[in-house]
Amino acid sequence: MSTQDSVHIYTAGFSYHHKPFYMTEMNGVKNYLMRLQTDGRCRARVGGEMVRIEAGDLLIFSPDEPYELRIEEELNAQNELSVESGDYHIFFGGSWIDEWWAGQKRPTRVKVPLNETILSLFRQIVLEQRKMSNPFPEISGYYMRILCLETDRLLREHPSTTPKTYLAYQIKHYIEEHASVSFKLEDVAADVGISVSRAVHLFKEAFGTSIMQYTLDVRLEMARERIIFSPMSLENIAETSGFANYTYFHRVFRSRFGKSPKEFRIANREQI
Repeated sequence: MSTQDSVHIYTAGFSYHHKPFYMTEMNGVKNYLMRLQTDGRCRARVGGEMVRIEAGDLLIFSPDEPYELRIEEELNAQNELSVESGDYHIFFGGSWIDEWWAGQKRPTRVKVPLNETILSLFRQIVLEQRKMSNPFPEISGYYMRILCLETDRLLREHPSTTPKTYLAYQIKHYIEEHASVSFKLEDVAADVGISVSRAVHLFKEAFGTSIMQYTLDVRLEMARERIIFSPMSLENIAETSGFANYTYFHRVFRSRFGKSPKEFRIANREQI
């Protein structure tokens, strides 16, 4: 990465608060800041007001934006006062970041799914920063680029952050992450903490298709790619793409692509 196209991570870490905490930088934090709430709640300044921040809220601040964070006692599920707040935070900058930030207007608060895609990027950046001897410091910069672009992709895919659409996209991400294994509607609903009927309704309303149909679409696309580009047996492809048995896989694959898995493999490999 050249100095003309750089990304710098100044500090990155994970914090978990059990005691009240307060931070204010009304003249800005002097660098860009990403803060992902992973557990509990806090309050932060967004659009000039102190608002509640909950798990799944990603805050993005430019260098000169006022920053204020309050972690205070709140009533928990047992109706007792307690403090609980966990977050990843990254202070970063560089010429590439300046260009990225200038490329489009972004909200200060973005609702993101707390899935492995997002969490692993934050985790990897923090781990890279902890290395005492690191001959490749630019690696963390590339992770930061991916995190920035992944944030933009989330904004483009679902710019609305209403509770309904957020839950629907959580379901969508669950399907995409678990499509290669067998799961039930109950598993999907439990993951987002709602009933099966509500999960089915919200997903259909948001995407115009059913949860099981979308799951089938993801699995078929996964199988299609493996048939063309991997040496795996067709039976193994069916199993590792989430299909319970080869007979069912053969039937739905032919219905979708107009050829049997074997015919599809032969036809497409001849074109490679």
